[in-house]
Amino acid sequence: MSLNLTEKKAVVAEVVAQVAQAQAIVLAEYRGIAVSDLTVLRADARKSGVYLRVLKNTLVRRAVDGTPFSALANDMVGPLVFGISTDPVAAAKVLNNFAKTNDKLVIKAGAIPNQVLDVAGVQALASTLSREELLAKFARTLNEVPTKFARAIAAIRDAKAA
Repeated sequence: MSLNLTEKKAVVAEVVAQVAQAQAIVLAEYRGIAVSDLTVLRADARKSGVYLRVLKNTLVRRAVDGTPFSALANDMVGPLVFGISTDPVAAAKVLNNFAKTNDKLVIKAGAIPNQVLDVAGVQALASTLSREELLAKFARTLNEVPTKFARAIAAIRDAKAA
């Protein structure tokens, strides 16, 4: 079912709003995927805060034109699902994890601001820790320093007492 001009403008405006806040965009070909599998993918994306939609390539090309993601327009060929996220890792992680279990989802390309990623780049991005995981690791490290210092002082005190 084709969209009329007003509906197309609304879709472009919605995608422009998403791209304006985006830190990463991932493109994947979804040819042959069952509707139930696509529903599972959408649920995972929603849970991770990823905007995931099947859109017309021409509309997305208009939306990314003049943005840091404009170079990605060259890779917009075929039936694609677009994953857009404010977390640089979330979209890549969701689509890459789903592609591991479903061979019909094929990651085509991705982008972070001003840099286009190939399939290997998207997979590398997916393997990095998310922002929340990095912050948790940092907090744990900050907590370890005073704990180790206190243990060292206690060990010195116990050594002098003995």
